[in-house]
Formats: sequence, structure tokens, C-alpha cells
Amino acid sequence: MRQAQRTLQAPGSAIKTFLAQLTPALFKTLSGGYGKKDFRKDLTAGITVGVVALPLAMAFAIGAGASPAQGLYTAIIAGFVIALFGGSFHQVSGPTGAFVVIIADIIAVHGMAGLQLATLIAGLLLIFMAVSGLGGIIKFIPYPVTIGFTTGIGVTIFVGQLKDLFGMGIPRPAPEFFDKIVQYIEYLSSTNLFALAAGLSTIGIIILVRKFLPKLPAAVSAVAIVTLVSFILTLPLETVGSKFGALPKGFPAPRMPSFSFGQLRQVFSSGLTIALLAAIESLLSAVVADGMTGTRHSSSAELNAQGLGNVASALFGGIPATGAIARTATNIKAGAASPVSALIHSLILLLFALFLGPLVQAIPLATLAGVLVVVAVDMSELPRFFSMRKAPKSDLAVMMATFVLTVVVDLTAAVQVGVLLAVLLFVKRARDTSALVPQGSGKRLVEDYLDKPGAPSPGDGLDSDSTASHTIPEHCEVYEIDGPFFFGVADMLQDVLGGLEKAPRVFILRMRHVPAIDATGLNALRTFAKRCKHHGTALILSGVREQPAQAIAKYSLAQELGSENICSDLDEALARAHVLLEKV
Repeated sequence: MRQAQRTLQAPGSAIKTFLAQLTPALFKTLSGGYGKKDFRKDLTAGITVGVVALPLAMAFAIGAGASPAQGLYTAIIAGFVIALFGGSFHQVSGPTGAFVVIIADIIAVHGMAGLQLATLIAGLLLIFMAVSGLGGIIKFIPYPVTIGFTTGIGVTIFVGQLKDLFGMGIPRPAPEFFDKIVQYIEYLSSTNLFALAAGLSTIGIIILVRKFLPKLPAAVSAVAIVTLVSFILTLPLETVGSKFGALPKGFPAPRMPSFSFGQLRQVFSSGLTIALLAAIESLLSAVVADGMTGTRHSSSAELNAQGLGNVASALFGGIPATGAIARTATNIKAGAASPVSALIHSLILLLFALFLGPLVQAIPLATLAGVLVVVAVDMSELPRFFSMRKAPKSDLAVMMATFVLTVVVDLTAAVQVGVLLAVLLFVKRARDTSALVPQGSGKRLVEDYLDKPGAPSPGDGLDSDSTASHTIPEHCEVYEIDGPFFFGVADMLQDVLGGLEKAPRVFILRMRHVPAIDATGLNALRTFAKRCKHHGTALILSGVREQPAQAIAKYSLAQELGSENICSDLDEALARAHVLLEKV
């Protein structure tokens, strides 16, 4: 009766749990007693992180081939929506360096319309991950894949900034990595020394501020100083204004990106890559925030918010957005108390866009390139990359494949191939850790076992369910499967009988250490049962656990084998073997 009541209550309970997982952190904050003191903290943090986000939002957009206005739109709109519905109490979202490479590739192949469609697809996929619970698998993206594409992105961003850093007069920058390098060599003589000085000064100031004045926002300080000096000295530098014109005063009206089904198919894989990357970076950033503050984010709510934010960004002509670790950390260090600080950050950026456009337009592109060079070095994580040489060769191969594909081909191919290689590696390792072990035949007694080198002494005690403590009758073979019985290990059974000198009359297959079995394993077991029958061998299963037992019953294998031949332990299996041997 109690079980029935629990079953009846389950659907309602599941719905409540589902809704609780999607509840925004902002709602939890406001319903938990949000006061003036908290608002003052959020106001200070929001202003600080808003100022920090200004050059980064524009730099990432320019580095990807979009306009600075699109970077600002994304930070304002997506940042606000994600803060409103997000599951993290301190997350700040917007354009990030991780997307620079993939955005540039999409724009180069499909244009800006293709990017907005891919961003829209990514947003819908993120929402699907949130409501379906599939977002939980994101945590299983292997470390070698993450390091490979992160370092690859860093290298690609670094190389992509050399044009603006050196102020080269390249009319049409090549999209491919090696073509870029060839262009740089060809146009090296066109270097603008003032631009190079501005870019290197920006990098130097960021390094010095981080070291000696860590409480100041390094990127903002560097951009402000170099911009002011270049303006006063009227240096011949290409600026945001001279390259892209005046920033629009206001926002474009939201509109659905136009597309055809053919274009939808073409950009879907890019949208999927954006969604996976956004999920990985957002959840990683949320975990970092939890570690710094002691809070706990809701992954489902965060992914749902990231999806809504990217949909909003696409509708307003923006670029992909995700949780930004650096801005989130800045937000926390500035004293943020709740998601309200992230909302304020977006409003600060809105004020810059509406009223301080001339100041933004005066920023030299070489300065923003210098900021991106520092970001590229930071995200490359070179110490971790080089430390992978000590890892198993298979992991190193996965990382290098992901890294090379990220740099040479594109991030979409890198993530897909990297994850595929990691899955195959997992299957191999699962197969290596699973085994089909012969445990004895004929009259193998406990004394025989104890006589072997390395065996325990009689006083050590033995597993009461081990073959070493039982007498195995003549014409009976005992094998044990150790580990999950799935498609990676199913072929182990196929040649067992052929490998024996003579087919036994009874074959006991022990499954006490098999926690799970899949359809391939079930099919292999059925095929093995048919081979046993063909050789006149009776098959007995011993110690079948709950999941395999249920699967065997559903697969009708229990009827084929006979319920009397599925035994709870080795004692029962040996007793059944004696009965079968006496009949022959």
C-alpha cells in the first residue's frame, strides 16, 4: 500500500522538483529577504563589472569579425536576460573569448545571418538541455578535449590579433590559420609602429596593474590610459570609430532571423557547437562562483537562462553569450550579493552605449587587440597543456587531435571529433577493465588453491562464494564476467567454447560482478546460449544482479534458459550442475 502511495505521489513530486530546478536565483534572493545593504553591495559590484565588461564585449566582437555594437548589444541584452532567469547567484554573462573562433568561422562561411540563426539554434538547444535534464551530461566532457580546444582557441585568438596589434594594412584578412600567417609575413613591412607601441603598452600595463595594483581592473586601466595618450598626442591609429563608424544610439528592433531549411541544415552543427561550448563554460563559471562564495547554483536554471539569453541576443542582432569566468570573479571580488549586480552591469553598459559613444569610438583597435592577446594567453592554460605529456598516451592523443583540429580546421570539427575519440577511448578502457575469467574445471578444491604461490594462508580466510572454496565437478566449466556487460565487451563470450579442448557438459557463467547489461550484451548472451545448446552444453547463470536479471527477463532469455538454470549464487549453481550431470 505504501509503495502504491509513493507511486501515486511520484508525478506531482517530479513536477515540483522540475520546477524547483528551473527557479531563478534572483527569485530565491528576493523572496529570501533582500535589503538596502545588499543593494548597495550589488550597485558597487555592478558598476565595477560593467566598466570591466565594456572593452571585453567590444574586443571579442571585433576579434570575431562582428561590430563593437553587436558585442555591446549581447552583453546588455543577453547579460540582462541571463541574470534575470539564471541559476547562479553571481554569474555575469556576455561575449567571451571561447566564441571568437567559431563566430569568425560562421561569419566567414554563412555571413551574419547565418551567425544569428546559429545563435538562435544554440539558444533553443540550451533550453532543451535544461528542461530535459540532458545538461547533466555536460560535466562528462573529457578533460583532454576541454584542454585541447581551450588551448587551440587561445592560439587562434592570439594569431588573429596580430593584424591589429601590428597595425598591418591587410585589405582582406584570410580566415584560415596558415593563410593568416602567410599574410602576416607578406604584409609585415606595412607595420604601423604607433599601433604596435599602443598594443604592447596595453599588454604591459595589464601585466603591471595585475602585479602591483590587483584591486584595479587591469584591462579597463590599460585601455583608458592608452586611449587617453593616443588622443592627446593625436597618434595615427585606427580606432573603433574610424573602423566601424559611430555607435548606434539605441537598439535595433527585435526580429526573427530569416532562413531557409537548407541554411538551417548547414548551420545546425555550428549551433550545436555553440550550445555545447556555452553550456560547458557557463556551468564551469557557475561552479567557480560557488567555490568562491559558498553558494550552490542550479544547473538546469542556468542552462535555461543561457538559452533564453542567446535567443534574445539573436533576435536583437547580437552574437553568442555565455557565463564569463573573469567577469564573474570580478563581480564576486567587488562584493556582489545577488544576481542584481549582473542586472546593474547590463544597465551600466546600456548607459555607455546610449550616452558615452564618442569615448568608446576613440579606443584604438591596437589597444583592444592587446587586451585579446592577454585573454588568449590566459585561456590557453599552457602549463596544463604541457603537463598532459605525463598523461596516458591515449589521453594525450585525444588532446592533440582536438587542439590541431581547433587550430587548423574549426572548433565545430574539433569538439565533435574530440568527443567521439573520447567515447571510443572510454569504450576501450571499459573493455580493458571488464574481463571474462576462467575460474576452474574438474575437481578443483580449496587445497589446490592454497598450494599456489601468493595464495592466502588457511588462516587468512576465503570468500565463501569463491570457486576456491568449492568442489567443481568433472565436465563442468566455471567462468566469471567481471565488470559491466555491454557492447564494448560483448564479443568476449563468442569464442569461449571454441577455445576449450572439449565442450563441457555444463557451463556456469557467474555474473555477480556485472552491475549492468545492455542490448548488445543480451544478444551476445543469447548467441552464447545457442552455441552451448549446439555443443550439448547446459548453460547456468549464477549470481545475476537486479538490472541484468530484469533485462534478461524482458528479453525472454529467462524462458529460453529455464528459470531453474538462473541461480542466486555459486552453491545453487553447483547443485543444479550436479543434477544436470547425473541425468547424462
